[in-house]
Amino acid sequence: MRQLSVARGVAWRALHNTFTNPSLLIPQITFPLFFFTAFAGGLSSIRHVPGFDFPEGYTAFQFVFVLLQSAAFGGVFTGFGIARDFESGFVRRLLLAAPHRTGIVLGYAAAALVRWLVTAAVLTSVAFAVGMRVGGGGVDLPVLYLLAAVVNVAAILWAAGVAMRLRTMQAAPLIQMPVFLVLFFAPVYVPLHLLEGWIHAVALVNPLTRVLEAGRSFVAGSPTEVAAAFGAAAGLALAFSVWALRGLRKAEAAG
Repeated sequence: MRQLSVARGVAWRALHNTFTNPSLLIPQITFPLFFFTAFAGGLSSIRHVPGFDFPEGYTAFQFVFVLLQSAAFGGVFTGFGIARDFESGFVRRLLLAAPHRTGIVLGYAAAALVRWLVTAAVLTSVAFAVGMRVGGGGVDLPVLYLLAAVVNVAAILWAAGVAMRLRTMQAAPLIQMPVFLVLFFAPVYVPLHLLEGWIHAVALVNPLTRVLEAGRSFVAGSPTEVAAAFGAAAGLALAFSVWALRGLRKAEAAG
């Protein structure tokens, strides 16, 4: 019960700081909308490339990537908040006061998920407003959001592990850059089978490729690679949970 109390307190503080501070709230919403506009609008002619056969069109094709990107960066932005809380001394005081310190990680993870759900709602509304088509009557969309939520959890656990090891905002590039690279070394602009050369080889072993391909199949109304996608996302979340908890132990030892 005490662990849940710590988690609720941390989550409430993180969410309160986000939703009462425009400098934190606006970027998490506008960045995905910017990418969605740039990719789905500015690159829409890619749908005419020979071999591009996504049935629901390029807007839906890119919506899945931007949704997953927003989930991952929702975790990254929360990781920035953890680093900022260390610099202000809040987390250090919490480490001294909280008897069940894993609740700190749980609280930040809950806050990251809520932050992303708000972003996802705005992004989805905009996508449908500009005419995004969804196959299969949209019955598979909830599974897409569940998959994205697992990605969000994996991202915040990665970010928390880095932030708790370095305990400074100078950790921001190290938190962000690996997530950015993993996302953009997946088949972002065209399906996997249209990639060539080294980028195709990298995409094949990138765990986010399975997630992205399955996510697009949900939008198309014909799910494929579901087990592989959830296995990849859950595997990342499990590995990064160990990473985050070890980071917490290092923060405890540092005092």
